[in-house]
Amino acid sequence: MPARYNPAFRMSHYLAFDLGAESGRVILGTLQSGRLALEELHRFPNTPVRVFSSLYWDTLRLWHEIQQGLKIAGRERQIALDGIGVDTWGVDFALLGADGALVENPRHYRDARNNGMPDEVSKVVPREEVFAQTGIQFMQINTLYQLYAMRLAGSPALASARTLLMTPDLFNYWLTGVAKSELTIASTSQFYNPRLARWATELFDRLHLPKAILPEIVQPGSYLGPLVPQIAEASQLSAVPVYATGSHDTASAVAAAPAEGDSWCYISSGTWSLMGAELDAPIIDSRALALNLTNEMGACGKTRLLKNIAGLWLLQECRRAWALTGREYSYEELATMATSAPPFAAVIDPDAFLEPDDMPAKISAHCHATGQQAPESAAAIARTIFESLALRYREVLESLESLVGRRLNTIHIVGGGSRNRALNQFVADACGRTVIAGPAEATAMGNVLIQAMGAGELSGLSAVREIVRRSTSLEVFTPKPEGQWDRAYDNFRKVTGR
Repeated sequence: MPARYNPAFRMSHYLAFDLGAESGRVILGTLQSGRLALEELHRFPNTPVRVFSSLYWDTLRLWHEIQQGLKIAGRERQIALDGIGVDTWGVDFALLGADGALVENPRHYRDARNNGMPDEVSKVVPREEVFAQTGIQFMQINTLYQLYAMRLAGSPALASARTLLMTPDLFNYWLTGVAKSELTIASTSQFYNPRLARWATELFDRLHLPKAILPEIVQPGSYLGPLVPQIAEASQLSAVPVYATGSHDTASAVAAAPAEGDSWCYISSGTWSLMGAELDAPIIDSRALALNLTNEMGACGKTRLLKNIAGLWLLQECRRAWALTGREYSYEELATMATSAPPFAAVIDPDAFLEPDDMPAKISAHCHATGQQAPESAAAIARTIFESLALRYREVLESLESLVGRRLNTIHIVGGGSRNRALNQFVADACGRTVIAGPAEATAMGNVLIQAMGAGELSGLSAVREIVRRSTSLEVFTPKPEGQWDRAYDNFRKVTGR
């Protein structure tokens, strides 16, 4: 790998492709004199496509937008790039045939074919054995269950597949021709064994899944190769090195959490809320299994002990439903409106709302089914979502502290959801902890800075987080002790049955 950094010049440029469940962005990161500046070059929607009862990602459209971002950087801006990295959401994948082409369009993790698959797998391999091998939270969206659904359906695509690539690995393959899987995204699959540091091939054998499709796993920051000539020429870029960054977006976001010490936890807040603690080793035991926590891999050998929570997805779906009736609200408007709505009118379990639907109607039905008065206005619904998320975070915080054996005094909220000041204050109040919000662009920052580690420019997470602290403004939310939150938490536990 060529040396990419000139200390005398002290400026480098990295391109981060950050693909979320709602939109994708192309971000230019400029690193100079210990500070990182970000610039958005291109933004595009990420809209799933339904065909009959199946839900797909528009994968070729996303690839088109990635190429557009490269052309903006190369042809329009004429930027000399030092690296390129791709991060996306977790669990989803593509299958390639013997010729290296897609054997079918990748499905969306919310596809209905996954329904009931955890129970089907447990008939063959008990939950305790699956968790002992993987340490991963049981969710029907996990790659393991998607693959098993294909096997039970006798999928021709699975039968003809020769390679499985997680979503960011697929785009890295199209950029470089190198088909490998990056560690942090591989660990979301529920068939990676963190204690043995390899694929959990024993699970594939038990479930009669084809383990020959599993590619080599590489570490975050690994150099994959240069842009393939066709892409470099089309975008008027040189043979720019492509790095396997923290390819799972949460791994990149957590790497950019501006934290110090070990008495902190994080919430990567967006479509999903991923709340956890950063550890030196996974915790895979009966306590973690009972709490249904997950051990995903992070940068620099760290483990992210966390819980996946259905986050601002609920608000996104509400906005979509309201827009269909002619009521358009921005996220900022809804956050402001929520603060003026009456508090604690109802509580809901955020994780009961995983599939696309008329979300306001589903929330109303959930409230009636649990003996509560349903919120009616957009402001009241938004407040119910925010309060319920804050109460869910408190529940997860208690789980984390019970496992790590120490008090976590500070909650770092990173990602786009960190801009929601109403929710940030609710979290501080509900949890009784100081909340530090920001950076909102944590995923892009982590993507860029892990690339810089791969290029030899930075030496580890301490250096990464020091740059983040220098480069961004953070907002602190101090808890306001109120007995109402304790009573609301008791009600939340009663409604959720936990």
